This record gives sequence, structure tokens and C-alpha cells, in this order.
Amino acid sequence: MRLKRITIFALAASMAFSLGACTTINPYTGEQQTSKVVKGAGIGAAAGAVVGLISGDNGRERRKRALIGAGLGAIAGGSVGYYMDVQEAKLRQKLAGTGVSVTRDGDNIILNMPSHITFGVDSADISSNFYQVLDSVTIVVNEYDKTLIEVMGHTDSTGSEQHNQQLSERRARSVTDYLASREINPGRLQDYGYGEGYPVASNDTEQGRAQNRRVEIALVPITTS
Repeated sequence: MRLKRITIFALAASMAFSLGACTTINPYTGEQQTSKVVKGAGIGAAAGAVVGLISGDNGRERRKRALIGAGLGAIAGGSVGYYMDVQEAKLRQKLAGTGVSVTRDGDNIILNMPSHITFGVDSADISSNFYQVLDSVTIVVNEYDKTLIEVMGHTDSTGSEQHNQQLSERRARSVTDYLASREINPGRLQDYGYGEGYPVASNDTEQGRAQNRRVEIALVPITTS
């Protein structure tokens, strides 16, 4: 598994955010809801595996500390769940009908972007219809800037392991480069290539291989702990 490193860039920006936790009012439906910080159960196995890939990365904590030190600040402990709840709701609204799935894993949000909207076959060039999807993501993550953005590239098992590894890295890098070009603080961004190592379906069928050719984006709250 190969991890790409990036240089942390500082942006002097701060945002005061003080919201309640636990029981909240959904800003889109007006209904009372329980914050996801409380709803710990019911997490999909696939989403859990995605976050498991990156949860042991000490670089994540270093990036958090660097961003906090640069003035971005962190989400207050009791407000994390609500902050991510509202971000999740806005992402679902923006990405409805695009084919991108939005999954919650604890306080993290996972966006699964399938192959038919991301890249052409054996290519790391972003497909034309993928720009609109990434622009929708950008609008939300720029508004909710107290999150790390971790991009993971995956392939099917067609071709050599080395080729697939390099392709997954190039695809993840293409996404982070584009997000950085849309005025997202580069210090929030990290890309990873996992090649064919983490399939979510069987590579024995075309349908399964298509599911495995994907890009995932994990949004991880910036907290002090």
C-alpha cells in the first residue's frame, strides 16, 4: 500500500461554530432528529472498511494539528455530530441523481463515486460529467471547512497488480488536484491509491469489476481529540 504525502499549506481562516448535539432539528425537513454522533449503530460494512483503510494514518492527526495551528480551528466536541449531520444532508441534496452514494460511518461521511461517472477505461483523466459532481462536493466542503478530505482510488483486478496500483494513485491524485484548484485548502487534502486490494464486489463478473473501479472520498471532522 502506497501513501502519497502532501505539503501542508496554511490558510488563515477561522469559523466560530457552536451548535447543540444529540437531539436536533433537521434544517431541511423541520423534523426533530437524533444526531449521528449518538446513532453509532447501523453502519454499513463497506463504509466501515473504507474508514478502516485510513484510520491508522498518523499523518491524519498531523494534518489536523497543522490546520488548527494555522487558524482553521476545530469543531467543538459536542457539536461534531450536528456539524456532520448538516453537511451530510447538504451533500445528499447536491448529489441526488448523480449516482454517488453518501454513507455515514460514525462522524465520517463517505462518498462512493462509481466508474461510469469518474474516469474512462484505464485512464486517470477526469470524465467530463465528473466535473459537475466534484463541483457539487466542492460547494459543500468549502462551506463546512472543518473536515479533512481523503481521496481513495481503487481498481478492479484486470491487468497487473503494479499497473492497477499506479492507476489508482493517479486517479486519486487527479481528484485531489482538481479539488485544490477549486479553492479548497490543500492542507485538508490527502490522496491514497489502493489498486485492486480492496474490492467491494467479485472481480469474476463485469458488474462486480465495475463496482470495484471507484473513487471514494472520506470527510473526516477536524477535532482536537
